[in-house]
Amino acid sequence: MEEACINSSPCSSTGETRRRRRQQDKPYRGIRMRKWGKWVAEIREPNKRSRIWLGSYNSPVAAARAYDTAVFYLRGPTARLNFPEHIVKDGDEPGELSAATIRKKAIEVGASVDAIQATGLARADSGPVPEKPDLNEYPSPDDSEDS
Repeated sequence: MEEACINSSPCSSTGETRRRRRQQDKPYRGIRMRKWGKWVAEIREPNKRSRIWLGSYNSPVAAARAYDTAVFYLRGPTARLNFPEHIVKDGDEPGELSAATIRKKAIEVGASVDAIQATGLARADSGPVPEKPDLNEYPSPDDSEDS
């Protein structure tokens, strides 16, 4: 039989430890990390047992943004979002889209966030990038002197 947990008992600290570990494993709603480090997002369709696969991403933020897009289109403006400030309303009414359309929109958002983060990391590694490159710095392929 189980022992009753009292506030000062070890049971409460074990629950807190589990909660902290879960927050590290799943920093956002609707995502999880694969064993090899990729972040994936999926969501259950309302009133169905099926899930909508939202993709695999390099960062938890990209996966969470894909989830937010899908949950917004499934449940509307009352949905609980990870990043409510980033939802873009594009004229499609929530609740009126098919699962395939929702998947497509979510994957587009997640992929664009992944790409932005990847280019941001590449720029951070290579130093400052000039806004307008000097086109005269490198010869064009048409300027070959074969004649």
